[in-house]
Amino acid sequence: MIPELLISGADDRSVIRLHLQPRASKTEICGIQGDELKVRVTSPPVDDAANRLCIELFSRIFRTAKSNITIISGHKSRHKRLQISGSTPAETMAVIAKLLNN
Repeated sequence: MIPELLISGADDRSVIRLHLQPRASKTEICGIQGDELKVRVTSPPVDDAANRLCIELFSRIFRTAKSNITIISGHKSRHKRLQISGSTPAETMAVIAKLLNN
């Protein structure tokens, strides 16, 4: 079950709360940690590399342009809020639930 606080937003945009783990062995969404979606990325947290790889991952998952994915808070933190334009909270919840069930 996905916590309610994990995904918010309105109309055609969603905001996802993330816990980002840099320098992982694989780039992936690996589950729920507390009230955040746990995401692992292979790049280090240097020169915004981990943030860029996170945006690329969500761009592929949601099949949208990278310009539609924005980190709106937590640029220098492991705890982030990521906005996806063009995806309602319900659509985002469905995509994340499908990923977590596989």
